Amino acid sequence: MVLFILLYLWVIVFRCVELWWARKNEAWMKARGGEEYGGGHYPWIVAMHTAFLLSFLFEAFFRDFALSPGWPILLILFLGTQGLRAWALGSLGRFWNVKVIVLPGENVIQKGPYRWLKHPNYLVVTLEILLLPLIFQAYITAVIFTIVNACVLFFVRIPIEERALKVYDRTE
Repeated sequence: MVLFILLYLWVIVFRCVELWWARKNEAWMKARGGEEYGGGHYPWIVAMHTAFLLSFLFEAFFRDFALSPGWPILLILFLGTQGLRAWALGSLGRFWNVKVIVLPGENVIQKGPYRWLKHPNYLVVTLEILLLPLIFQAYITAVIFTIVNACVLFFVRIPIEERALKVYDRTE
C-alpha cells in the first residue's frame, strides 16, 4: 500500500505542477498573440483523466492494493515514462501546454524526443494510463482507459493539434 500511495501522490502532485506550469505558459503565449484551438475538448480530457484516477483508486482498493506478479518491471517502465515526460516537456519549454495553443511566427519544435516522435507526451500519457493500473492489478481500469485515451487522442486531440500546427507550418 505504501508504493500505491507514493505513486498515486506522485501522479497527482505532478499533474498539479503541470497545470500550474501550463497556466503560466498559456498566459505567456497569449500575451504574445498565442491562439487557442479546439478549446471545447479540453474539459472532456480533464474529465477523462479525473475518471481514470478515481477508477484506478477504487479498483486498486477493491483488490487490496495487491501488486502484480511483474510489478518491478512495470514500475521500471512507468518510471522510464516519467523521464520521457520530463524530456518532452523540457524540450517544448514555454511552448508546452495542456491546451492546444499556437504562437504565430514561432517554429514547430523539433528537438529532444520531437526529433523522432511527433507527439511524445501522448505516448507517455498512454503508457502511464496502461502501466500504473497494471502495477496494482487494476486490469479493468488499464484496459478501459487505455482505449478511451487512445480514442480521444487519435480522433479528437491529435487532429486538432495537427490542424493548428498546419496554420503556421514552420519547422525549426
